[in-house]
Formats: sequence, structure tokens, C-alpha cells
Amino acid sequence: MSGSSLDGLDLALCSFWKNDTEFCYDIYKTKTFEYPRTLQQKLQEFFHTSANDFCHTEVEFSNFMAQCVNQFLVNSEIKPNYIAAHGHTAFHQPEKGLTKQIGSGAILAAKTGISTICDFRTTDVALGGQGAPLVPIGDEMLFSDYNGCLNLGGIANISIHQETYRIAYDISLCNIPLNYLAKQYGYEFDNEGKMAKQGTVCQSLLVELNRPEYFIRAGAKSIGFETFARYVKPLLDNSSMTVEDKLRTVCEHISEQIAKNINTLQKVLVTGGGAKNRLLIELIQHKTNAQIIIPDNQIIDFKEALIFAFLGYLRIHEEDNCLKSVTGATGNSSSGAIYKA
Repeated sequence: MSGSSLDGLDLALCSFWKNDTEFCYDIYKTKTFEYPRTLQQKLQEFFHTSANDFCHTEVEFSNFMAQCVNQFLVNSEIKPNYIAAHGHTAFHQPEKGLTKQIGSGAILAAKTGISTICDFRTTDVALGGQGAPLVPIGDEMLFSDYNGCLNLGGIANISIHQETYRIAYDISLCNIPLNYLAKQYGYEFDNEGKMAKQGTVCQSLLVELNRPEYFIRAGAKSIGFETFARYVKPLLDNSSMTVEDKLRTVCEHISEQIAKNINTLQKVLVTGGGAKNRLLIELIQHKTNAQIIIPDNQIIDFKEALIFAFLGYLRIHEEDNCLKSVTGATGNSSSGAIYKA
């Protein structure tokens, strides 16, 4: 799993099985591989790159993923049957029928000797869906004890069990703007929200961050890095506020949007890197009556990797792994391209 916050490539070695009608899982080992600085920079600049550079970067990224898998499995007693690779989202504009996750399944299968499932989003987009979020099928089948699952990654998204079906959508940007601001002080992220805690909320910036009509739109919806590049980044860059004040204001914005979307829930599982941002969690908890559950670090850090492994498992068994109730597509689908080793 490679998320939009670009904080590393997450690998999880998992197994799945069915106990009567319920799915079960084990996680044997996990590891996050940091991106080489040059590759990370190329992934950040996808939005402006040429087609030629884009293709070269995809090959470089795919080879990096294969190297990570091979290193991850050195001395491992268990060799996986399949790799399920989310890849890295380069572009996501489903309203135009466009979504692109780089990461070549052909290169992964060839370089690791392990059959690979990738490209999980395009079928759903072709069916008129958002192609995101995809994690809710795992929330429904592996984490059904919670009536809401909130992921605080580069983008904050929620999945909610409603009566006999599940809905899910992206709420707002999350770690993308927070990490962008932290890097202005030379840090990869704002550890526990300590820098943001030193700042104060700027009401005029908060109003602008909350302004997009996206936040009042109902139904299936998703956002990508483009939202940050085109709207939020200019707001932050053009402000004369201190970095601490910007961080505090962005945290206020994120917590407001999240609280509005979880107020009707009873028990919410919170994962992703933002779950370790104490200030952000405190702000969310203060604004809602929902019970916020922070799991152990393995689930915080690797829940998405686990669930994309599960998406691969479902794809191999030709079971639906993408829900129309979540994405707004015309039908459920068993999505993902399979490259045999």
C-alpha cells in the first residue's frame, strides 16, 4: 500500500479464511519501506510531469516495489500465493472517467516470481463509480464490530454500516496539507500535533478551507491530490501566518469536517497516520459524541495494506470486492488485473 501522504510503502504478509460465513485473517509480519528521496520527489511532482517522465517514474516505482517485496520475504518461512498491490495514485478524476494508479503488475510478477493483482479502481470508474474508497469492503467483512471506520491518511475517509449495506466516501484532505506544512520546518510530519498545538486558529483561513461545496455534497464522492494542488496549497502559500498557526487551522478544519460526518455513530475505529496526531484526535473527540477507538499500532499503520491484501483474495476467488453502495457505480464488481508469475 502506498498512500497519498507518501510516508512510505507498507507491506503486510497476511492470510485469510472463512469460518462458516465470516472472514478471518492473520497478519504474520509487517514493514514500512521509506521512499528514496528522489523517487518520493518524482511522485510528488506527478501532477506536472510529461508523459515520458511519467512512464519512466512508473517503471522506477514498480522496480522499487519489487525490491521491497523481495527484501521483505528474505528468510521468511511463508511465501505468499499472491501480491495485491494498490500502487500509487497519480491522478484521480472519476467525474471525467479518469483514475490512474501507477505500479506495474507485470514488473512485480516478473521480478518477484509471485502472481500479482493490481489496478483495483478502473473497473469501478468504468461502471460510473468513484473508484474510491475501496477499503469499506474490508471494513464490512473484517471489522464489523464498529459501525464506522475512519481512516486518517493523506485523505480522511469514512465507511459506515447502514442497515443492510455500507456507504463510504472521502471527507477531506488530512495528512497531505499537514505534512506539507511540517516539511517547511524540515520534518516529515508534525509529531503528535505538537507544532499545531502551539498555533492559533485563523478564522478567515478556516472559512476558506471550509468553503468548497464538496463538503455539503451528499452521496458517493472522492477527492485526490489535485484538490490540494489546485485549492488548498495556494491558500496556505499565500498566507503570511506562521506555520504553527496554519497547522492549527488545518487541524481545526479537518476535525470540523470529520465531526459532522461521525456525529450519528456510536463506535468509530480510527486508523492511519493521523490516529497518532494527539491534537487532531482531541479536537475530533471534543466535537462529537461518538466513541473514538484507537487500536494497536499494527492496525493503525497497516489496516489499509491488510485490506488491499483482502481485496486481492476476493478477486482471486471472483467475489465482489468493490461495492456500488460505496462508489455509486451501476453494479458491484470483482476488480483488479491479474498478472501470473
